[in-house]
Amino acid sequence: MLLHQVKLPHFKHSAESETVKLPMPDKVVISMAQHLGAPCTPTVKVGDKVKIGDVIGSSEAAMSAPVHSSISGTVTAITDVLHISGRNMQSVVIENDGLEQISDSVCPPTVENREQFLQAVRNSGSIGLGGAGFPTSLKLGFDPKEKQPDFLIINGAECEPYITSDYRCFMEEGEDVLEGVLLMLKYLGIPKCVIGIEKNKPKAIEKMTRLCEKHDNITVKPLKSSYPQGAEKTLIFSTTGRVVKEGTLPIASGCIVVNSSTAAFIAQYIRTGMPLVKRRITVDGNIVKKPSNFIVPVGMSIGEIVYYAELSDKPDRIILGGPMMGACAFDPDYPLSKTNNAVLMFADSPVYEPSDCIRCGKCVKACSMNLLPTELEHAFDMRDARQLEKLKVNLCVNCGACSFVCPAKRNLAEKNQLAKAFLRERSTRKGK
Repeated sequence: MLLHQVKLPHFKHSAESETVKLPMPDKVVISMAQHLGAPCTPTVKVGDKVKIGDVIGSSEAAMSAPVHSSISGTVTAITDVLHISGRNMQSVVIENDGLEQISDSVCPPTVENREQFLQAVRNSGSIGLGGAGFPTSLKLGFDPKEKQPDFLIINGAECEPYITSDYRCFMEEGEDVLEGVLLMLKYLGIPKCVIGIEKNKPKAIEKMTRLCEKHDNITVKPLKSSYPQGAEKTLIFSTTGRVVKEGTLPIASGCIVVNSSTAAFIAQYIRTGMPLVKRRITVDGNIVKKPSNFIVPVGMSIGEIVYYAELSDKPDRIILGGPMMGACAFDPDYPLSKTNNAVLMFADSPVYEPSDCIRCGKCVKACSMNLLPTELEHAFDMRDARQLEKLKVNLCVNCGACSFVCPAKRNLAEKNQLAKAFLRERSTRKGK
């Protein structure tokens, strides 16, 4: 089977910029929606004193992850903040006391079996750090009696332009990536691991190959530098040759996919007990003087972060994540979340007006899932649910390649997402 892919300019300006830990901000605004699934409910109230690592939000839902304080200080507000999704989400505002005190609860967890390992991952607040934000404990918490995966796949493709945070993780914390892999293999009973890294990162490939050479069950696989190589279904096919069928999860194909930074974090948490309160991000864009990688606390504002990378102009577009799949931020004071792996700042951004389709077929050739984007667009415009299902819109991986190559600048990728939402709402109304 041939997977169609596109070539993108890499723009990896910050690849050799070592990660710098930024000073703690005066305050943080920490959303209770840090992940896919059920948002957390605040467990603190205004006036409470908190320390770094204290739980400030939790949920009993399986598809969730606890939220922790990233600074020490006083809770000054619990308020609704407009989330990048367009919904208001409860957020906890904490004023920094300057003491950087660590919570008494921060200590290495006891892990001697599968159940304790999964509980530790849950308690850590771990989510997919590649941008998707799927709670890690849920992904790893498969029922081995129903399906036991035989491949753990580490996603180090980082195929979006500009972003280099995962690459810096390999270069600076490669030992932690390996340790995270070994922990998952041990406690989840998965026999083999493949670490997928694009060929445009030869130093990372060399380092991880050297680190893993004593482990016969771990393979480092150089991947073609193309987009969307890091999409879960694409990565699984590129590393194992397996196909994830429509409507199924990777586990059904015997695979579990974990981001490289997530693997490193798991090792760090098991070793130290410090939950997910900070993350590595890339700052870049055409007005960024010093493309950089930073370690920043969750809840720090974008404006404070980019100050350290120095801007040459006022941005007219701020993207959280990559230019292909990231989301535009509407406020420079928007707080960083666990899922944000990059902040991209642009000025003089082009604005395109869509024109009529010229039937060139470029979108079809670009689609890694072999879909028909123009037909999907027409079916959605007609609100033809049966045709959308027939054309398999739910196989779309949201990569945006169809819109990227379209000479008519049609919003094909956006229509696919609207179409999937339309089918979900229709299914809910019918009680399916």
